[in-house]
Amino acid sequence: MDRKKWWALGAVTLGTFMTYLDNNIGNVALPTIQRELGLTISGLEWIVSGYILVFAGLMLVGGRLADVIGARRTFLAGLAVFTLASLAAGLATGQAALIAARAVQGVGAALLTPTTLSLIGQIFSDPGERGRAIGIWSATGSLSMALGPLAGGFISERLHWGWIYLINVPIGAVTLGLALWAVRPSFTRVRRSLDVPGLASSAVALVALTYALIEGEGAGWTSPEILGALGLTVAAAVAFVLVETRAAEPMIDLSVFRSRVFSGGALTSGLWSFGVFGVYFFSALWLQNTLGFSPIEAGAAFVPMALVMAVVAMLSQRISTAIGIARTVAAGIALMGVALFLMSGVGADGGYTDVLPWFVLYGVGAGLLVPLTAAVVGAMPQGRSGVASGVLNVSRQVFGLLGITVLGALLNAHRGGSADPAAFLDAYRFTLVVAATIVLVGIPVSLYALRSRRASSGAPEDALPAQAPAATGSPAAAASATAGSAN
Repeated sequence: MDRKKWWALGAVTLGTFMTYLDNNIGNVALPTIQRELGLTISGLEWIVSGYILVFAGLMLVGGRLADVIGARRTFLAGLAVFTLASLAAGLATGQAALIAARAVQGVGAALLTPTTLSLIGQIFSDPGERGRAIGIWSATGSLSMALGPLAGGFISERLHWGWIYLINVPIGAVTLGLALWAVRPSFTRVRRSLDVPGLASSAVALVALTYALIEGEGAGWTSPEILGALGLTVAAAVAFVLVETRAAEPMIDLSVFRSRVFSGGALTSGLWSFGVFGVYFFSALWLQNTLGFSPIEAGAAFVPMALVMAVVAMLSQRISTAIGIARTVAAGIALMGVALFLMSGVGADGGYTDVLPWFVLYGVGAGLLVPLTAAVVGAMPQGRSGVASGVLNVSRQVFGLLGITVLGALLNAHRGGSADPAAFLDAYRFTLVVAATIVLVGIPVSLYALRSRRASSGAPEDALPAQAPAATGSPAAAASATAGSAN
C-alpha cells in the first residue's frame, strides 16, 4: 500500500502537469494558430478566454462536487473530459470548433484542479510524507513553465499546430489508467448540494462581461448588444450576491471578505494575475509578429522568466520571514510594474537581449508574491481555509480573464483596427503602461492589508503565519498554480 500511494501521487501529479503544460505550450503557438486559421485578435482572445471563463466559473463547482461525490470520481471525470476535449481541439479546423473545445477543456480543468491537493491530503496521512508529496506535486508547475514555451515553439515551427493539444491525449490516457488503479482514498460526504442558482448567476455574469469586453471594439461600445451585455453583467452579479447571502450551502461564503487580510490579499493576488495573464498573452504576439522571433525563439524567451520565478519562489518564504509579508509582496508588485514599464520601451528593432532583462525582473517580482497565498489562507480560521483557498483561486482566474479582455480591448481601441505592425507595437506599448499602472495599485493595497498589527493582548491581529496548513500547498505550488494557468 505504501508503494501504491506514491504511484497515486504520480497520477495526480501527471494530471496537474498535463493541464499546466497545455496552458504554457498554447501561449507561444497563438501566432501560428492565428495565421493557420485566419483569426482576428478577438478570435485569439476567445480561444484563451473561453477556457479561462469556464475554468473560473466552474472551479468552485469542481470543489463542491468533490465534497458531494468524492475527490477521486471528480478527478477521474475531469481527467477524461480534459483529454477528450484536447483531442477535439487538436483536430479542430476552424475558430468555432477550437473555441468550443477549449471551453470543454475548461470544464475538465475545473473538475481536475481543485481535487489534486485534496487527494494528496487523503492519500498521505503522515505530515512528513504529505509535505514531500506536495513538494513533488508543486514542482510540476515550474517544470511546465520551463518546458511548455519551448515545446510550444518547437511544435509551432516543426509540426502541425494541432499537436499543441494532441500531446495531452497520450498523457491523459496513461494518467487515467494509473489513477484508476492507484488512486483509491477513503471518502466521507461533506456536502449534499451544488448551489445551482449561485453557479448560474456567476456564469451569466462572467460570460456577459467577457463578451462585452472582447466584442466591444468591433460592435461599438454604445451599441445595444454591448450595453445589454454590460447591463446583464450587473444584474447577474447582484443576483449572485443575493443568492449567496441566503443559500444554506453557498458556493462562496461571502463573509470571508470581512477579513482585511483576506480581502486585501485576494485583491493583490488578482492584480498579480491581471498582469501575468495579460502579459503572457500579448507578449507572445509581440515577440513573433513585431520583433520577428521564431516560435522557438519566442518560447526560449519565456524560459528564464519561469526559472527565475521558480528559484525566487523557493527563497521567498525566507525573505518574507526576514522583512515581513507585506514588504515582500509590495516589493514583488513593484518589480513587476517596473518591468512592464521598461518592457514598453523596447522598439521594433529590439532583440532578445533587449527583452531578457525585463522578463527576468518580472520573474523575480512574480516569485516574491508566492508567500501571499499561504499567508492569506493561513490567516483564516482553520475550518474556513478551504473556502478561502477556493475563493482565492477563483479570484485569480477572474482577474486573469480581465487581464486578457481589458488589455485586449485597450489594444484594439488604441490601434484603431489597423493591421500595420507599427500600429500593433504602439498599441502594445501603451497597453503595457496601462497594465503596469494597474499592477502597481497592489503596492498600497498589500502594505495596508498584509501589515502585522498588535492587539491589546500582545498577540498579532490578523496574524500571518509563516506557513499555511498543508492543504493550501507550498509556496512553489502557489506559484505553479497561478503561472500554470496564466494563459
